[in-house]
Amino acid sequence: MADGTAATAGGGNSARTRSKRRACIEIAIAYVLIMAVIWSPRPVQRYLWMVAVAALATMTCLSWDGLEAMGLRRKNFFRSLWVVGLALVLAAAALAMAREMHTVHIHHGLLHVVRTYWAYVVWTFVQQFLMQCFFLLRFLRLLNDDKAAVFATAGLFALAHLPNPILTPVTLIWGFAACLIFLRYRNLYPLGMAHAIFGITIAITVPGPMVHNMRVGLGYLTYSPTHRYAPSMQPQGPDGVH
Repeated sequence: MADGTAATAGGGNSARTRSKRRACIEIAIAYVLIMAVIWSPRPVQRYLWMVAVAALATMTCLSWDGLEAMGLRRKNFFRSLWVVGLALVLAAAALAMAREMHTVHIHHGLLHVVRTYWAYVVWTFVQQFLMQCFFLLRFLRLLNDDKAAVFATAGLFALAHLPNPILTPVTLIWGFAACLIFLRYRNLYPLGMAHAIFGITIAITVPGPMVHNMRVGLGYLTYSPTHRYAPSMQPQGPDGVH
């Protein structure tokens, strides 16, 4: 009986070791690909973007955690909807402040904002999926510590926004808060909604030359203030749509 118990424990330890090794490899591959996309020039960036999407999709499917674990569910949606309410309050305060400072740039009305940023809204949900459903879940397996996993995930998310001096600290704070909220409620949808509100608020209240039109990586360094502020549909990194 003792030998059988020891064998079972040994098998469990071996399985956990393999799970941690796999999580480490997947984190490394995914982040290297994301950083390669962020810091590559066009048209190389376009091809790397397709490679990154394919690789991330493949790893997600092979290491499928289930809809419940990934927060793609109805449970706790309304309980965590306060995050969206708080985001709206903060956005309203930022708009009021920016209006006083004459930095709000909504030139063609609300409909134009919707037409301009609808793709960015989709992209914010993709970012939240990557942050919580891909990186956070793997860091939880790798580190076996919730706080350490949250710090690691938020840190990687913020580093992907270098060298933007505004987006980097903002995303560090948001990444940390979003991971904690996700672990509390396990629902991704309100986080994606709040992310979209925060991102659009920054885009329309902070002058383009100051935030380099939400660019990160190589796009931030090659930004020209003569470019008209109208983000295209090509995502460059975990937060930039250029």
